[in-house]
Amino acid sequence: MASTKLWGGRFTGKVDPLMTVYNESIHYDKRMHTADTLGSTAYAKALHHRGIINAHECAEIIRGLALVEQEWLSGTFVIASDGTDEDIHTANERRLGELIGREIAGKLHTGRSRNDQVATDMRIWLRAALDEIEGALVELVKAHVGRAEMEMDVLMPGYTHLQRAQPIRWSHWVMGQASYFASDLERLRQVRKRVNQCPLGCGALAGNPFEVDREFLAKELGFEGVIGNSMVGVADRDFVVETMMWGGLLMGHISRWAEDLIIYSTQEFGFVKLADAYSTGSSLMPQKKNPDSLELLRGKSGRVFGQMAGFMYTLKGLPSTYNKDLQEDKEPLFDCTRTLLDSIQIATGVLSTLAINPEKMRGALTMDMLATDLADYLVRKGVPFRETHHVSGAAVRMAEDLHLNGIDELGLERLKGLRGEFEEDVAMVFDFETSVERRAAIGGTARKCVLAQIEEVKKVIG
Repeated sequence: MASTKLWGGRFTGKVDPLMTVYNESIHYDKRMHTADTLGSTAYAKALHHRGIINAHECAEIIRGLALVEQEWLSGTFVIASDGTDEDIHTANERRLGELIGREIAGKLHTGRSRNDQVATDMRIWLRAALDEIEGALVELVKAHVGRAEMEMDVLMPGYTHLQRAQPIRWSHWVMGQASYFASDLERLRQVRKRVNQCPLGCGALAGNPFEVDREFLAKELGFEGVIGNSMVGVADRDFVVETMMWGGLLMGHISRWAEDLIIYSTQEFGFVKLADAYSTGSSLMPQKKNPDSLELLRGKSGRVFGQMAGFMYTLKGLPSTYNKDLQEDKEPLFDCTRTLLDSIQIATGVLSTLAINPEKMRGALTMDMLATDLADYLVRKGVPFRETHHVSGAAVRMAEDLHLNGIDELGLERLKGLRGEFEEDVAMVFDFETSVERRAAIGGTARKCVLAQIEEVKKVIG
């Protein structure tokens, strides 16, 4: 009895049932059903243009593929239980033959290999996934812009080494995070262009023997270009790696963003309060409100990076063109894109619904955070900064030794004892708003700078 598998003509022995299960990918690559029917429809048209199939056969194939796709969309497609539907490509071709007859359906694969077919399907599927991710990422950036505009004038401590450093605007922190995500958005658009290249018509590895019009195929399928080497067309999975690399960087940014908010939401800080929708309680301690959404975001960054690293390890030793190892591209890619989309949407929900506590933020500002401003004051009086730094440090130490609440309580006479250039106007230094507004160079925390950052980010999201 002839084998029902596409590749079975060479074989007479039975396949180990475990090998059948080990080999198949239908249960996870079936999500590419739309990409597969789109690619096959375009390929049927290309075969017709070359005279390989006639107009009737082309029309029947296209009609049958539409019926196959409808079955997938309606949930009525039945995967063969005997293992013959190894993957989405064999499943669709098998069903097409049942719907329009195997004689016509059997012509569809002329000059085509599953090698270029799967590469085409993955690129079509992935670009749609990236478009969805891009839309979600735009919303995340917009949420940041909205909060920055709404809460422009709230002041808080800025940190280095997780130590209070200088006063900043909350909106400045928000736009700092938005800048990372806006850069991720720009990189995503660049990745998509490299994903959106057409491998269809490369055959198994050496090219198509029927001279199908690959530029027609690319245009028909919405690709931006044609992969110019057939061996590369079937073997390249750089687009998968690059997507996961991009995802790893994005999740790294989300993880750091989440870490800040986890810290800011603690009772010790109390700067922000997460909505109940993005928090959980403790099974033992009824007073607890845990930032599980943020912790999961932080944790899933490792998951995405691990998927990328694992697949790169699979790729690094492969010989040229197609090898079955490449089947390991789909599960990590599918999981990665799902994780990315979910994570972006959760992050948007967290940011959009959290409440800030301006009084707590303001209350965390201390006068020692204006020590640099005190040094800058002397710089404006003509004293070299290296000297003013030591003077300001001595003022902080003096205030501590005297058990004062801050350097603003030292008074003019004590300050003059440190450096004669101090005058009555030094009192203007001890004002947080003044400190913030002095940081007015591009990228600073002054109001006009934050507004400029908002406008720059808005240009990215369009």
